[in-house]
Amino acid sequence: MPSSSSTTIVIGAGVVGLSTALYLQRAGQRVVVIDALPPASAASYGNSGLISSDTAAPIALPGMLGKVPGWLFDRLGPLVIRPSYLPKVLPWMLRWVEASRFSRVFEVSDAMRALHREAMNCWRELLGPEHFSDLIRTVGQVRIWDDGIGSESQIELAICERHGIKAESLSEDDIRQLYPEISANIKSGVLIPNNGYTINPQRLVQTLGRLLAAEGGLILTERVLKIIPHSGRQGFMLMTNVNNHDADRVVVASGAWSLALLEPLGIKVPLETERGYHAMMPSPNIDLKIPLTIKNRGFGLTSMENGLRAAGTVEFAGLTASPDEQRAKNLVTQAKRVFPTLQTDEPKYWLGFRPSTPDSLPVLGPVDHIPGLFLAFGHAHWGMTGGPPTGKLISQMVTGAPLSVDPLPYSYKRFNQFI
Repeated sequence: MPSSSSTTIVIGAGVVGLSTALYLQRAGQRVVVIDALPPASAASYGNSGLISSDTAAPIALPGMLGKVPGWLFDRLGPLVIRPSYLPKVLPWMLRWVEASRFSRVFEVSDAMRALHREAMNCWRELLGPEHFSDLIRTVGQVRIWDDGIGSESQIELAICERHGIKAESLSEDDIRQLYPEISANIKSGVLIPNNGYTINPQRLVQTLGRLLAAEGGLILTERVLKIIPHSGRQGFMLMTNVNNHDADRVVVASGAWSLALLEPLGIKVPLETERGYHAMMPSPNIDLKIPLTIKNRGFGLTSMENGLRAAGTVEFAGLTASPDEQRAKNLVTQAKRVFPTLQTDEPKYWLGFRPSTPDSLPVLGPVDHIPGLFLAFGHAHWGMTGGPPTGKLISQMVTGAPLSVDPLPYSYKRFNQFI
């Protein structure tokens, strides 16, 4: 077990990094978090706020491949690849197709379930009862398909049955009871009653940062440029834009920016940037008691303390391409198709970067040939769900405590790209 006088540096001040840091701090470790931005300034700021402890279905499902060509020709569709980025993303997409095989989908669902199922309990552990009740609502989530319930939804229901997840079919009348203003085109849906959401993702993750600081952890706003292992002994020197920092252990939880730090160390994983947008609509005339996901359109609607947020879709264009604001504006159009009477003040638009692997599982655990280096990234659409359980697992790995989850399915070695 590492000495409490040694230092662990966590790179990343999003939900994954801060969850990890807070668990480590409470386990008696000396913890420093380093990020170029203040806590909750990237994907942890702009996500849909969903906490999906009873979600175990990956993004890549059988039958989706046939829909991809149609999506790609629709600039405002649920999935788009900018033409100039196609050569870069093509190898990742081929792996994504491979991951959509029936046998692989159920294997992935088992690993997702193992990580996600304790998400709400982990949030309670991290926040305490007062902050939990202030920031999180355990009211469930509803999923609809405005083109009818197709094969993908049947697979999701089969995954629920496989894992004993409660999923309630909703009739047209049930939908109207929950959402009186919803479009007449919506005929059915599914309620996952044990899921939930946060009323403010940014404030939620910032609360983790405040708790960490109050309990003795340190958060530095610096950009880590390189991780340099010490020669002949365990430990690292981290070069940032303004300083050097020594650490006995390093946890890389930098989301979509993680590869830039790992590739100089000879670590390659197929991590891609799924660009997601949101439109925040202030002062809406509609209040959703339960968040709603429109699965075939690739976005969701969540009532938050600052308004109604429409968030989602996938764009592949890398980390540096400029935003396509029309994709964000189209979320408002899509929201008004679902709720034709929706009225709000002027929306605010946002672009963020989801760190995604082809099989929808994060990359977690130690690096075999570099003692003291741990990986914690790749949570894609489930950062608010998988972040706290990841933090608990990484803390257990670092301190030598019994592991709450079998880490093997999340190892970087599953991709066979280690060099």
